[in-house]
Amino acid sequence: MSPMLLLLLPFVGCVVAALLPTNARNLESSWAALVSLAVAVPLALLYPQVAAGAVVVERVPWLTSLGLDLIVRIDGFAWMFGMLVSGMGLLVIVYARYYLSPEDPAARFYSLLLGFMGAMLGVVLSGNLVQLVVFWELTSVFSFLLIGYWTHRKDARRGARMAFTVTATGGLALLAGVLLLGHIAGSLELDAVLASGDRIRAHALYPLALGLVLLGALTKSAQFPFHFWLPHAMAAPTPVSAYLHSATMVKAGVFLLARLWPALAGTEAWFWIVGGAGLATLLLGAYAAMFQNDLKGLLAYSTISHLGLITLLLGLNSPLAAVAAVFHMMNHATFKASLFMSVGIIDHETGTRDMRRLDGLYRAMPITGTLAIVACAAMAGVPLLNGFLSKEMFFAETVFVSASPAVEYGLPALATLAGVFAVVYSLRFGHDVFFGAPPDCPRQPHEPVHWMRVPVELLVLACVVVGTLPAWSVGPLLATAAQPVVGGVLPEYSLAIWHGFNTPLVMSLVALVAGTVIYLRFATRFKQRRTRGAPLLQGLDGKRLFEAALAGLTRGSSHLLRGLSTRRLQPQLFVMLLIAGLAGLGSALIVPLEWGDRARVPATPEFVLMWAVACVCAVGAAYQAKFHRLAALTMLGVVGLAVCITFAWFSAPDLALTQLAVEVVTLVLFLLGLRWMPKRVAQDDPRIALRAWWRRRRDIVLAVLIGVGLATLSYALLTRTAPLSIAPYFLEQALPGGGGTNVVNVMLVDFRAFDTLGEITVLGIVGITVYALLRRFRPPQETIDQPVQQRVRGMGRDLTDRAEDTDRLQEYLEVPAVLVRLLLPVAGLFAFHLFMRGHNEPGGGFVAGLVVAIAFIAQYMVGGTRWVEARMRLRPPRWIAFGLLMALGTGLGSLALGHPFLTTHTMHVHWPLVGDVHLPTAALFDLGVFSVVVGATLLLLTAIAHQSLRASRQQAAAADDAHEKEKP
Repeated sequence: MSPMLLLLLPFVGCVVAALLPTNARNLESSWAALVSLAVAVPLALLYPQVAAGAVVVERVPWLTSLGLDLIVRIDGFAWMFGMLVSGMGLLVIVYARYYLSPEDPAARFYSLLLGFMGAMLGVVLSGNLVQLVVFWELTSVFSFLLIGYWTHRKDARRGARMAFTVTATGGLALLAGVLLLGHIAGSLELDAVLASGDRIRAHALYPLALGLVLLGALTKSAQFPFHFWLPHAMAAPTPVSAYLHSATMVKAGVFLLARLWPALAGTEAWFWIVGGAGLATLLLGAYAAMFQNDLKGLLAYSTISHLGLITLLLGLNSPLAAVAAVFHMMNHATFKASLFMSVGIIDHETGTRDMRRLDGLYRAMPITGTLAIVACAAMAGVPLLNGFLSKEMFFAETVFVSASPAVEYGLPALATLAGVFAVVYSLRFGHDVFFGAPPDCPRQPHEPVHWMRVPVELLVLACVVVGTLPAWSVGPLLATAAQPVVGGVLPEYSLAIWHGFNTPLVMSLVALVAGTVIYLRFATRFKQRRTRGAPLLQGLDGKRLFEAALAGLTRGSSHLLRGLSTRRLQPQLFVMLLIAGLAGLGSALIVPLEWGDRARVPATPEFVLMWAVACVCAVGAAYQAKFHRLAALTMLGVVGLAVCITFAWFSAPDLALTQLAVEVVTLVLFLLGLRWMPKRVAQDDPRIALRAWWRRRRDIVLAVLIGVGLATLSYALLTRTAPLSIAPYFLEQALPGGGGTNVVNVMLVDFRAFDTLGEITVLGIVGITVYALLRRFRPPQETIDQPVQQRVRGMGRDLTDRAEDTDRLQEYLEVPAVLVRLLLPVAGLFAFHLFMRGHNEPGGGFVAGLVVAIAFIAQYMVGGTRWVEARMRLRPPRWIAFGLLMALGTGLGSLALGHPFLTTHTMHVHWPLVGDVHLPTAALFDLGVFSVVVGATLLLLTAIAHQSLRASRQQAAAADDAHEKEKP
């Protein structure tokens, strides 16, 4: 199977799972398991290649000039993590089938789980650093949705928000860091970066790049001081915790540290930052885990501690320590996932996770108890289990570290202390829960169904097999995975169970004996504690500090907003234009404007007269805005028409067509928006009137200065010849490279199609956002004052006779309504003409979309929103969705054919009665642009029209009430 297909398969499965019936748990779980198996099996078949040292690479050209091709790269380390992601995902899916209740939406759960699997596979299999960061942030998004799966629970929502805030912010820092690495190495491809370690470490930007990358890695793996989010993420369902918080998501940070170890490690900064954060996290997590009464809380802090152990190993700048880190990644995933699943079984069968209520469960659940006790022993580092082997390698690396005397003596002592803590919290789990008096549980405990326990049995079996037969079972896999991390040649190491009586063995024995003694001495106190949190750490509650920081930022931003902003539009526009004008003036002072020597086009009397009229209308619009806004809007339309004619005059027909259509749409928008403008009220206070007088003069001065500045800048640019202009390239390549003679359209749908895809995406988002905001907005109730009542009476109309007025109004509208409805097919035909000729003549999807939108808006204007919605069923959001899918599908189609994203192909088709028709694939992309423009324009205008209609009805009702009150 193609490696790229391996990466896409979980996302396809995610979409299909979301469409399956939400209450069909067997179907959902079977589908998800099949997808996981379809990823795991082909990946496993690649083992002979990666074990031989080969790197499996598949490249899909995308933005090659920017170094952003899509690359799937599978070496031994990526293969090991890929198997961990897919294999553990399969076990979690089987387990979740029996864990979820019938009321839980299974479709959403399995869809999100497969989506997360795809995102995590994208992280570990990416061969491009920017591609890795994209999938990195996707893991944050999917983990947010999975942690908050039980949306009715407040703790789940808070935990999801906290996890997303911390990890996504770290992802932004990581993006900046990988861009710096790409700048230093000269390429964003992983192979080039890993091969440029000496250059990176010697570069002046190394400390900055290192700090940014470490921010991303340490936040994702919950390292001190960012460890606080992981315990609060335990509000997720237990299958999510078993998958995300033991085997995948939290491993992404240490994966990145190991992945970039050849390029970044080996410096003092790496040793102190990575090693220091790992040591602090190792001790802090282990100490806090001893005092937890919630089983998942204990596992959460123990996970933090073990992640700190891996980080510390990677920070020691030793190849053998890096091998030990890879080994412990594998071991920790097996025993910690099995423990999480055991906790889920206990919670599922007893109704509680509180260790103060759990005693003597071994009598009712002997098989589950045995599995959990073995996994706890592996976590504590008991011999003949896998955790003992990697922890002994860890102790050995702390003993033989070469540094200052304080580090050489202090590091082994602190590592042993962390081992003591691990024994204590492992005994709390294994002994307090399964031995002692009969439990006090909400439900009578019993063993779960067999298939719910099968994943735990397989994982515990792996712990035993690796612990007893390490060289045979995991030796080749470890060598395959660790070789790319250390950069080639593996150091000498042994996976034997017995290495003689040495210092690491003594440290292990001390940890086991001391931990057991401490537990036996303080077991009762541990269980009877009523306070939350660990002693000495209660003042360092990460959740409280995090929420206090967010509250402080919110208050600060509110004060800043009140001090620097206003809800009034006019001051906002004034400040915006003032800042833009000052920025332009500053730029002109740095780089003085100079006139060029290009030949000037002679002015004609007609052109001068047209712009004289436009200037008069512009001044008139500014003056009439004070008295009559409709007149000001009409004059503003004349200015827009002059701009349109100017574009046509200077041989820019595409711009002229677009400007004309935009002017019509803008005119309708302004007409609908006039309803929301504040009323002009005469000011009796002379001071307020004087202030308004000065404000208007100030605004007109700023408007004139900005206009003159833009005119000067335009004149300077148009009179100079650009020495490095890209215009000749587009003019020469439009026909041979894009298959069209309309250079503007070819640029939009071919050369710069990726920009256009982003722009129509933003346009669709804006349309939906405005609609969503206005749907919840209710205009204020209008009050009918005395002048309105006088005007109503002066018209000689009795508002009680509404039927006659409605009939008369309908008669007045009959003729224009018929004409406007006849306009619709004409406009559609004209839009089709513009669309089909757009690749070679003025036109295109954008202007065609505006024409169709105008025709539909005209139907709304004469028929009303209700009539149009009842007769036409336009559904603007569907237009937007269809357009975006069409544009994206065009780009993916070129990828499927082995060409770069959004590559255009041209063909000629013979149509009967028409002849040869020029059909580029860019026309499909342009069709997407057309659909998005129609949908977004209709959504914007009809949303405002609905609000205006509601407001008009309120105003009419208020007028009726006022008239009724005046009747004798």
